[in-house]
Amino acid sequence: MAIVRDLIVDQFGTHIGKYSKRLCVTQKGEKLAEAPLLHLENVIITGHGVSISSDALAACCERGIPVHFVSSRGEAYASLYAAALNGTIVTRRAQLEAYHDERGCRVAIAIAAGKIENQATTLKYIAKNRKETEPEIYEELRLLSGETRDHLAWLDKIDANHIDDARQAIMVAEAHAAKKYWAGVALVVPESYAWPGRQTRGAADPVNSILNYGYGVLYGQVERAIVLAGLEPYAGFIHADRPGKPSLVLDLVEEFRQVTVDRVVIGLVARSFDIEQDDRGRLTVETRRSLAGHILDRLETALRYDGQRVALRHIIQSQARRLASALRGESDYVPYKAGW
Repeated sequence: MAIVRDLIVDQFGTHIGKYSKRLCVTQKGEKLAEAPLLHLENVIITGHGVSISSDALAACCERGIPVHFVSSRGEAYASLYAAALNGTIVTRRAQLEAYHDERGCRVAIAIAAGKIENQATTLKYIAKNRKETEPEIYEELRLLSGETRDHLAWLDKIDANHIDDARQAIMVAEAHAAKKYWAGVALVVPESYAWPGRQTRGAADPVNSILNYGYGVLYGQVERAIVLAGLEPYAGFIHADRPGKPSLVLDLVEEFRQVTVDRVVIGLVARSFDIEQDDRGRLTVETRRSLAGHILDRLETALRYDGQRVALRHIIQSQARRLASALRGESDYVPYKAGW
């Protein structure tokens, strides 16, 4: 039997309960899925009308298993963790203090650089198999990859010791790099999807809908890594403070969007993935389940990291720990850079 690390519950009227040493998902008395608590790392609830018992919640909290709630549009709107996971105060004090000195500024610039590097590398990744079959697109993707990477020089020119003085310049560099990156992605999205280009919150077209939903799944993984590293998810650097906004999650997720979600979505649409939506433009249960499965499979993929092959989900955790170390002033933060 395959090990279940992520339990996804997405059907209306289902119930999550604890039975012995496992969680079971039932609907009208019929068992739909089960997951042993021993191996479980996340519970992801993505549908309406899902209930969970207090025993199941207690079991998750005892074992440090978070429960994430994601809307049908990919908005991660709540997460439940054990209270004890918030007890590591030394790192959090350092994180809050770093906002006011050069540590926060250096971390923000490093994360932005990692994002731009991974955007440029992803364009090379999607170009590499097109050299013979689509030489014009291959050349254009390579060109756009270089133009995306050029914006690293914009970050190098930032002369500031406080994130409030650097944030605008960081975001401008990111925005211009993103324009080149998404122009490259547009070259390989089939016309049948009628993709209008990258749109974020509230987008209803098929491709943006699965991108946004995929990011929603990724947010939960990154938030878990941040909490386990002893960091405060709501105290970020690139993303400004705002009530209810997990700004550090939004910061760190930037360097993992491309390798975790974008490559999966680009591969799926290249194979004419059937994106089903209801009359309100929301992804159907079947589409959400299929996409989440692809994203979670991607998180299990072993990639090169520090000279070894490491599962992507563990790379995310390692980067969160490195971020904590940098904010404590123990080292410089080096972002994750994907291969192609």
